[in-house]
Amino acid sequence: MNIQQIKQRFGIIGNSPQLNRAIEVAMQVAPTDLAVLITGESGTGKEVMPQIIHHLSARKHKEYIAVNCGAIPEGTIDSELFGHEKGSFTGAHDSRKGYFEVANGGTIFLDEVAELPLQTQVRLLRVLETGEFMKVGSSKVIKTDVRVTAATNVNVLEAIRKGRFREDLYYRLNTVPIHLPSLRQRKEDVHLIFRKFAADFADKYKMPGIQLSPEAVTMLENYNWPGNIRQLKNITEQISVIEEERMITPEMLMRYLPDSQASLLPAVVSSEQSGGDFSEREILYKVLFDMKSDLHDLKKLVLGIMQDGGQPDKEDMALIKKLYQSEDGWKSLEPSQAEVSRERDEPYERFPEPIEIEESLSLEATERELIKKALKKHNNKRKDAARELGISERTLYRKIKEYDLN
Repeated sequence: MNIQQIKQRFGIIGNSPQLNRAIEVAMQVAPTDLAVLITGESGTGKEVMPQIIHHLSARKHKEYIAVNCGAIPEGTIDSELFGHEKGSFTGAHDSRKGYFEVANGGTIFLDEVAELPLQTQVRLLRVLETGEFMKVGSSKVIKTDVRVTAATNVNVLEAIRKGRFREDLYYRLNTVPIHLPSLRQRKEDVHLIFRKFAADFADKYKMPGIQLSPEAVTMLENYNWPGNIRQLKNITEQISVIEEERMITPEMLMRYLPDSQASLLPAVVSSEQSGGDFSEREILYKVLFDMKSDLHDLKKLVLGIMQDGGQPDKEDMALIKKLYQSEDGWKSLEPSQAEVSRERDEPYERFPEPIEIEESLSLEATERELIKKALKKHNNKRKDAARELGISERTLYRKIKEYDLN
């Protein structure tokens, strides 16, 4: 089977190079018995990769069992995986086979494997290394021949550093790593996936399918998608059912996109602060205070030039240029020869006394003016204005509505 046939069989949509690479690796490793660890954010479809591996392997006619390790209570996880003997604990009225015994000859998929308790991790490591395990409450060793695939959406190396995951188990599971990209890393696939979901829901609910305007497509592709494909599917279903209009505009789409996309403005975060996120308001405050500091530096520089006779040297000119760069571009501050001569001939008293001006630090007023200038500069093209401001187009829509700039 080739990649396209695999996609059709397992309902995989998209042509992202990263996605294609993940499928290629799954196809290549399937005939072997190597352990595979699948990583990626929640909602990226990690559960599909173990199915591909199982159905392309020699074990495809045996059992395939998917286990959500995070959904099983810590007190019963060992019994679920390895089974137990009658009377081994309270409530154990009968002997029970575990998944590793039931799936003998087949494949087990351990989803959210990083959620396993440390004691269970020790048992799992033994199965991977020797193919042996013991039921809870038993001293009899049982042999099993099981292919193990696992998946997680957490940073396993960080979990190892914090003592929540065994390093030896990680390297045993990670014999072949497969990484699934997030939806924001597959922008070229977002609209394609949306159209597939829209067609499915139109068929399911017996109604015309929804479509996106070009501007809405751009908004959809630039959204952060923290919930990845799962979130995109839910939003597509909501719009299909709720909206009466079948052509979806950016204004309509905004009502369904949670306001969780962080600003794209650059920010330097120290190691102590790396655990938190800067909001747009905090970043804007920082920019405003930096501007105020630059203005104070400029005042001191101009006053020094006046006291030295009114003619800046090369270092002064370089600093002035740096402080005066703006969205309107740099306009040369080099004085003409006539101006230089006039400055030399006129007395120093011609310069007025410097006046202290109280600077406005109103966040809303400053932000409103910045948005107006950006829109004016780009002839009200919101996409270009958003790029100029360093924010997302969706955030700009919200700000325009908030400040009544329509």
